[in-house]
Amino acid sequence: MHTLIEKLDNNIKWWSMYACLLGFFYFFSSPFIGKTIKPSYSNFSRWYIAWILVAAVYHLPSFLSMGVDMRMNLSLFLSIYISSILFLLFFHIVFLGLWYLGLISRVAGRRPEILTIFQNCAVISVACCVFYSHCGNRAMLGKRPFDRKASNWFSFWKERNTWLAKLIHMNELKDQVCSSWFAPVGSASDYPLLSKWVIYGELACNGSCPGSSDEISPIYSLWATFIGLYIANYVVERSTGWALTHPLPVEEYEKLKKNQMKPDFLDMVPWYSGTSADLFNTVFDLLVSVTLFVGRFDMRMMQAAMSRVHEGAHEHDLFYDHLSEKEDLWFDFMADTGDGGNSSYAVARLLAQPSLQLTRDDSVLSLPRGDLLLIGGDLAYPNPSGFTYERRFFCPFEYALQPPAWYKPNHISVNKPELPEGIHELKEYNGPQCFLIPGNHDWFDGLNTFMRYICHKSWVGGWFMPQKKSYFALQLPKRWWVFGLDLSLHSDIDVYQFKFFSELVKNKVGENDSVIIMTHEPHWLLDWYWNGASGENVSHLILDYLKGRCKLRIAGDLHHYMCHSCVPSEGPVHVHHLLVNGCGGAFLHPTHVFSNFSKFYGKTYECKAAYPSFDDSSRIALGNILKFRKKNWQFDFIGGIIYFILVFSTFPQCKLDHILQDDSFSGHLRSFFATVWSAFVYVLEHSFVSLVGLLILLIAAIAFVPSKLARKKRAIIGILHVSAHLTAALILMLLLEIGLETCIRHKLLATSGYHSLYQWYQSVEIEHFPDPTGLRSRIEQWTFGLYPACIKYLMSAFDVPEVMAVTRSNICKNGIQSLSRGGAVIYYASVFLYFWVFSTPVVSLVFGSYLYICINWLHVHFDEAFSSLRIANYKSFTRFHINRNGDLEVFTLAVDKVPKEWKLDPEWDVEAKQAQQSSHRRKYPSKWCASAGQQDPVNTVRIVDQFIIRQTEKAEFVTSNGSVGH
Repeated sequence: MHTLIEKLDNNIKWWSMYACLLGFFYFFSSPFIGKTIKPSYSNFSRWYIAWILVAAVYHLPSFLSMGVDMRMNLSLFLSIYISSILFLLFFHIVFLGLWYLGLISRVAGRRPEILTIFQNCAVISVACCVFYSHCGNRAMLGKRPFDRKASNWFSFWKERNTWLAKLIHMNELKDQVCSSWFAPVGSASDYPLLSKWVIYGELACNGSCPGSSDEISPIYSLWATFIGLYIANYVVERSTGWALTHPLPVEEYEKLKKNQMKPDFLDMVPWYSGTSADLFNTVFDLLVSVTLFVGRFDMRMMQAAMSRVHEGAHEHDLFYDHLSEKEDLWFDFMADTGDGGNSSYAVARLLAQPSLQLTRDDSVLSLPRGDLLLIGGDLAYPNPSGFTYERRFFCPFEYALQPPAWYKPNHISVNKPELPEGIHELKEYNGPQCFLIPGNHDWFDGLNTFMRYICHKSWVGGWFMPQKKSYFALQLPKRWWVFGLDLSLHSDIDVYQFKFFSELVKNKVGENDSVIIMTHEPHWLLDWYWNGASGENVSHLILDYLKGRCKLRIAGDLHHYMCHSCVPSEGPVHVHHLLVNGCGGAFLHPTHVFSNFSKFYGKTYECKAAYPSFDDSSRIALGNILKFRKKNWQFDFIGGIIYFILVFSTFPQCKLDHILQDDSFSGHLRSFFATVWSAFVYVLEHSFVSLVGLLILLIAAIAFVPSKLARKKRAIIGILHVSAHLTAALILMLLLEIGLETCIRHKLLATSGYHSLYQWYQSVEIEHFPDPTGLRSRIEQWTFGLYPACIKYLMSAFDVPEVMAVTRSNICKNGIQSLSRGGAVIYYASVFLYFWVFSTPVVSLVFGSYLYICINWLHVHFDEAFSSLRIANYKSFTRFHINRNGDLEVFTLAVDKVPKEWKLDPEWDVEAKQAQQSSHRRKYPSKWCASAGQQDPVNTVRIVDQFIIRQTEKAEFVTSNGSVGH
């Protein structure tokens, strides 16, 4: 076994030289190509976990038995790392000072990325440590620099004929590499000016070594070489504007980025992120909107007032009849886009295609692109802003169908419609057009962003937007109408809106006409779910004015597809069909929660189609148990803090003998859970911090339960939820305490005290890195003690387990009162560092299980349980066709799986593009296609629902799709 471990150790050390070489390459390339680590919570958490694992592992003595001294490598790395950072920071300060005095070129004023400095210093430190682990810091006595020239590549080749022979004698090759390839640069006497500015190597000789080493340390020379290369490259780059890769100017870089071969789509919004600035802005905007605007100021009233400023302009701003004279009309409906870039672009790409070829019952069905696109609100998530509108809404649509060549993104349309050149009336324009209504997310800033980007711009991609206000009426061919209503945050239309639509019904809508009501919220489902009533003005308009002429209501807000049709019965039917399709790009919502809906306006409705199906929807909810932490790793930050607060007052657990000394497994379990119960009682009777945290969490958990349930049920669910979290936190606390107690009893911890790593390194530093000239003391004096202090406290950061164990032993022996305030802070901080890592997977598992139980068993938390999954799949939109007979054909098209990888569409790239040709006239209008052709939405789109609404009859069901369908 000893021989096996020795050979394994030699081979591991030899092959890790490749890691050293890789580090060299990364070091050389990093400053040249401008690679930097982007600061993010993900990177922070990875480095944090790596840090505490190293801090725990290096205390284990088993590594010493394998010939690996973690203390030496770790302390050497930290020492070189701090030295490199201080040296490079000093260099950059001097360099910027010379630039400020005008002694260096103008391009030197660009400040370096601080993370790049830290990154390069880490690579230098790793390289030096790898070299030390293989070659040590040995000084080669008896060889001068001139003599060492004989020990070069040629003499090396003379000893062995082939590289294969060298690989066989790996240890000899390693020694030759250390003595020849990476040998020290010489002795200090060869460089008199450097004699007081270097660290020396330790002597390597047989027997006792007379005197002290005069050889410069190979570790020091390697470090100095890397630092010199960094400085040389930096000076050349910043002084002359030249670097090895010739960095592009900002303008050229941005131009190159626009022509990149892959789209830069944003990911789905992380709704459970505790570190997302967008979510904090959303909450703030919502509070402001609800507190200041709802009931006090309404942008819809402002729109009505501004329309009345211009005599006769009111109806012209809201009513559009330019499509009414067509023989037939194709138009599309979608809602709730602007979340993930992949899903939003997948839907936009389908909408932009000149036609979609679909297979249906052994026949090919061709559906041409809609002349009109209706979008039912929630254009960007999580909050309306210039960034979210441009990146999450406009960007995918512009990739799918490019705007005209003369379009300027910053142009403000003050006199809409701004028709293309050569077109004098809106009815003459035959390209695709778009009309939109705002959703609740668009209202979070008082509709400011919607007015700026929709009502005062003329193009969303290649779709022309003649719309001037946030609501409108469209007269379509064959006596069909579309009323686009703006519900604001009231879930209802205002008085001015009601007046406009009611007068329109009286004056223009005929008795035999058919009206489609488009709203953002589906009142019929939400009112049933919440046991409430909303949209009173909308109901008044439908029941008392339209009087049965509302053939169809369409809405979004719920990110799924469901269609209900009225069951024939006696009495008038106010609304014949109810259609929800919010699958335009946002995360998926469940359908099985709404499976029992059946009543609206006193009539019975039957679910004809649901996408995804009820069974699939219930199955998808299981992902909260399996994938919650993977999808919402940012939730760890808050969850770990909450768990620590719950058990803060229970640290430390000093009386653990009854658990560790019990002989039977059942006895261990009884003692373990008895201790958990005792800790719970202690929290209730004696704790302050943990009890307050527990009460706050309980109040929050009860308030988190949807208000549709009775108060008693909400209280029970909240108590059970908090109990699960508290039990998990107490168990984790006790497991951590048992682990510490076990290590202490086996003398793995609490053996050396505070700053043990720094004290050990001080004891061996003089031996392995001689400093006869006192360079370290001079550096300490020049830095006013900053240098040794930085090394001391950075090394102490890896003594966290030792600090925790020593302090715990003192508390158990002398009581918590024996600690100073600073000592208590250090102890609880060290406990938190490890407890946070242990608790984060558990808090996600418990919370995900809670969401799964609620959504599948209690049918509550439909929004919270599916927003956590951030599902980009199951996207759809609805295509309508008013045929020559005046009937409305309805096709709902869906894509089950959204591609994650895109590439430049070769057909789009090679297609001849005329300078003034509109993108909607191209055969291939979309820039990107799926990297895997079989996964492209154009190839995977399918029909999930299809039916016809007769204008003269109530309804005719013509197909059946999946489990339910028309």
